[in-house]
Amino acid sequence: MIRIRNLYKDWKEFALKNINLEIEQGEYFVILGPTGAGKTMLLETIAGFHIPDSGDVRIGGRDVTNLAPERRRVGFIYQDYSLFPHFTVEENIEFGLKLNKSASSDANKNKTADIMDWLGVSHLAHRYPTTLSGGEQQKVAIARAVAVEPSLLLLDEPLAALDLRTRDYLRVELKRVKEELDITMVHVTHDQTEAMVLGDRVAVMMNGQILQVGTPFEIFNKPLNEAIADFVGVENILSGTVRDNKSGVAEIEVDTGANIFAVSSYCEGKVKVFIRPEDIILAGCREESSAMNCLKGRIEEINDMGPLTRVRLDNSIVVLITKQSHERLGLRIGAEAYVSFKATSVHVVR
Repeated sequence: MIRIRNLYKDWKEFALKNINLEIEQGEYFVILGPTGAGKTMLLETIAGFHIPDSGDVRIGGRDVTNLAPERRRVGFIYQDYSLFPHFTVEENIEFGLKLNKSASSDANKNKTADIMDWLGVSHLAHRYPTTLSGGEQQKVAIARAVAVEPSLLLLDEPLAALDLRTRDYLRVELKRVKEELDITMVHVTHDQTEAMVLGDRVAVMMNGQILQVGTPFEIFNKPLNEAIADFVGVENILSGTVRDNKSGVAEIEVDTGANIFAVSSYCEGKVKVFIRPEDIILAGCREESSAMNCLKGRIEEINDMGPLTRVRLDNSIVVLITKQSHERLGLRIGAEAYVSFKATSVHVVR
């Protein structure tokens, strides 16, 4: 559906550099990255608001690199929704339809009514945007964007300004829109939960570059480098040296002095070891674990995070456990504990 080749755009203070992306028809594609990564600029370039200095953008097999935004059949939803404050909800949704001179006024009215009913905003038809909640405004923005039947829907941090409960609800709605309309959606966010829940595939973007593209599992469990690992919440990032490899299981001496076993093809040399904190089991004694990796340490920090508890040990290992496990183990600062994890839970990169 979207094919971007060697895209480069320089704004002097910032640049998109050598962007290469392929997004499939009907895919929910998430561009994930920290603030200032260039995510919105890339989205606006796809929409046609910026013309690249070099490279090309193709949508549906058509070269649109130099085409005006209104000729690309692209819907765009900003974080602030950008609804017309002096229009009612109904008028906002109908606005794009009126630009099509071939459709009658009655046809536009009927289509607007159908879309409002489909998204559950019919009761808001005669309200103005300033009287709506953030979630209601977002649903109206979605309705206005899909009313013109775009081939592609671009969403720039669409849930960032909403409370947690509304975000959870609208994630479900966005999935429904994608599935029922069979529309290609590109969603920009810095929120990792959004990327995991919504994305068929995810691209990680930093400093104007795409660093990795993959499924949510690949991005969050097999990051390509330390910068990506740190951003996606792999709190256990260790430096080490491969000492041996037997039948695809590498023995790695890490900088804390411990030996860690990992499923890896590396047989020697310096490496980085990544272990997600939720993949580690915490126990009070060694006998409680049969995992290949079992390390002893003392608890240095305990942080209550609601349903989860974050525990850091003096061997540099960070663990996420449930509240129930926290209470069962009777954790306290200074207590001895063991952390265990499977060799398959360890991701190794050069």
